[in-house]
Amino acid sequence: MPTDQTNSADDVLIALAPGQGALRHRLEEAILEDIASGRLAPGTALPPSRALADALGISRWVVTEAYGHLVGKGVLEARTGSATRVAASAPDVVPGIGEPSLAETRSRQAQPTPGIGLERAPDRAAHDLAPGVPDLRHVPREAWLRAARDALADATNQDLGGQPPAGHPAARAAMATHLRRARIVSGPDDAVVLTRGAADGMSRIAAALSDAGHTHLLIEDPSWAALRDVARAAGLTPVPVPVDDAGISTERLRAEAARTGARAVLLTPAHQFPLGAVLSDDRRAAVLAWAREVDGLVIEDDYDAEFRYDRRPVPALQGLDPDRVLLLGSTSKTLAPAFGIGWMVVPQRWRAAVLDVSVRRGPTPGPATLDQLTLARFVADGAYARHLRAARTRYARRRAALLAALDRELPGARVGGIAAGMHVTVDLAGIAPGIDAAAVVREGAARDVALVDLRRYQAAPSARSTVLVVGYGNLADARLEEALRSLRAAVEAAAR
Repeated sequence: MPTDQTNSADDVLIALAPGQGALRHRLEEAILEDIASGRLAPGTALPPSRALADALGISRWVVTEAYGHLVGKGVLEARTGSATRVAASAPDVVPGIGEPSLAETRSRQAQPTPGIGLERAPDRAAHDLAPGVPDLRHVPREAWLRAARDALADATNQDLGGQPPAGHPAARAAMATHLRRARIVSGPDDAVVLTRGAADGMSRIAAALSDAGHTHLLIEDPSWAALRDVARAAGLTPVPVPVDDAGISTERLRAEAARTGARAVLLTPAHQFPLGAVLSDDRRAAVLAWAREVDGLVIEDDYDAEFRYDRRPVPALQGLDPDRVLLLGSTSKTLAPAFGIGWMVVPQRWRAAVLDVSVRRGPTPGPATLDQLTLARFVADGAYARHLRAARTRYARRRAALLAALDRELPGARVGGIAAGMHVTVDLAGIAPGIDAAAVVREGAARDVALVDLRRYQAAPSARSTVLVVGYGNLADARLEEALRSLRAAVEAAAR
């Protein structure tokens, strides 16, 4: 059957399969069913991952993982610079062609399958107001290259011969030293486990929790969708708990824990994503007290913790109770997502279980050994600390400029979030009470402005939202004024 290379991906509609399973699995199942039914013919171009994520109101990570998994199975084809397409020949995994559907095999999937999609990273918008991306213009390329050359020159034959499941000892020791100094983390060097990022670390501890009999995970609502999707893929049911200006509601946390039997919680205490609150001291104490009472675990996502502008960064919650708190971190926000290096600081009682999960993932569960050794040299030489100091100064200045521009261009908007991180929330209700943030996002895209509706991060998206999550990490200083004028134009168009 000849492939159709003329269709536009914009014409392709894909919906999530019904049910309560992981979003990635539901998306994969929907694509497989559409291929089996003939609705998606061989050669059909699928929507870009960002466009499909926006259309479905889900994380782009979910779409890229689903596409990557199906590329790996031969169901889809991906070529650099081209759309992801339905494969020219149907493989056996498509429902109705000899193998069970994804829905039938879902119960046998104990952990997420790594995506291996070949889709080229899309260009960023000219005015990048999306959250979660650091300043890609200031990645410390030369310092990293020096560290890489030195690390390779000093690497022993034994270093080059294998990869320990928990990471190279030198890299674990270097990161432990940094975390003790910068985040007041407590624990020995071997408490650190190196990962490919926060999502990878979350998938390992979620699998360990599932192996230990946990069935539910308390999560902040709203929160970063990728981590809760990873937890769901490992067999844990996310249980949303609301967040306010003091962080997660500990009263609701206790109530939901009692209702579901949950004994683990995922938090961003230093800088809640996306609302931007800091977990108050009394709630920190309450969370730890609850964890001790139920013999539970607190998973601390150290999101944006290195970037605080009005005072010193808040110490990690882990330092208050290293037996009950597992710390997750990565270089995704401090350097760039492309580095693909993260870490966990794991309580003693969970180290064997996490190591067991890491071993099951094969001979190279973490980042490449040479990347680990480069990180060790980068940290030990002080280059990482110097980069963080420069980044703090740059982001603090940019945040101040952003707030001033918001005050001029959108004087009726209410800005939320502490002086930290790389994003703020902008509530547009004071400008036009009936305005819909989704319409502003669409109008922004037409003006090459990347924006995100708060609903993307809600566990159960509300019917309407007036709140945008506005990032400034990757916003060029020279384009800030123009970006805010374009944002104002998008708001005015949506209000009409």
